[in-house]
Amino acid sequence: MDILITNDDGIHAAGLCALYEAFRSGGFNVTVVAPDSERSAVGHAITLSDPIKIRHVFMGGQPFGWSINGTPADCVKLAVNALLEKRPNMVVSGINRGANTGINVLYSGTVSAATEAAILGIPSIAVSMDSFEDHDYCYAAFFTVELTKKFLTPERDCLALNVNIPSVPANQIKGIKVVRQCTNPFKEKFEKRLDPRGNIYYWQCSSDIDWTRVRDTDIYWLKQGFITITPIKFDLTNNQCLEKVHNIFQDLSC
Repeated sequence: MDILITNDDGIHAAGLCALYEAFRSGGFNVTVVAPDSERSAVGHAITLSDPIKIRHVFMGGQPFGWSINGTPADCVKLAVNALLEKRPNMVVSGINRGANTGINVLYSGTVSAATEAAILGIPSIAVSMDSFEDHDYCYAAFFTVELTKKFLTPERDCLALNVNIPSVPANQIKGIKVVRQCTNPFKEKFEKRLDPRGNIYYWQCSSDIDWTRVRDTDIYWLKQGFITITPIKFDLTNNQCLEKVHNIFQDLSC
């Protein structure tokens, strides 16, 4: 099986390297195409006005993959349409440093890479860990391999999974929950500062949510110590409102 690995933390990120080693150990054919530096929170941005430059990256003297000066979505597009001789069976994005739950899914480059794969008709998994501290990614990487084996079967419909893993020792993880994405807004704070020339600027200093009030969501169960799995899609149509909006505007003339 052919696996394409990417991320938004950059090609040298520890989480990506852990995935590479785990999939290689599992007998998969692995290709890495990832940003040349961190591209966190770029969402589903793509590069249109500038050339996308690629560079071969080696690890231990052996070919490791390509780094590009673009976004995570660029990585998937370029890999599938130009760099690879054949389409991968699966795209895996991560392992991200920090959770991608709730509304953050919309901002995440990690999740957007997986979504781009689904747009192209390729099953995908986005994987993140719930901490910005240094991690031991070993368990998360091998869990992702096992999840891929379950997910990568011919009868599966093409879709993307968003997976978040608690940053605790493996024996402290309480289980797995397949749950919906939380849609409650985060409470954000911006700190006002002055630069040496007296100009005002702002720094986003916190983004939080009361997870005890969002039960049965990805945020709640991750904080409870469970691995969360959320099937996601790229169709943003609000189907529940289609008929209502149609009735409002059906008599409108151009």
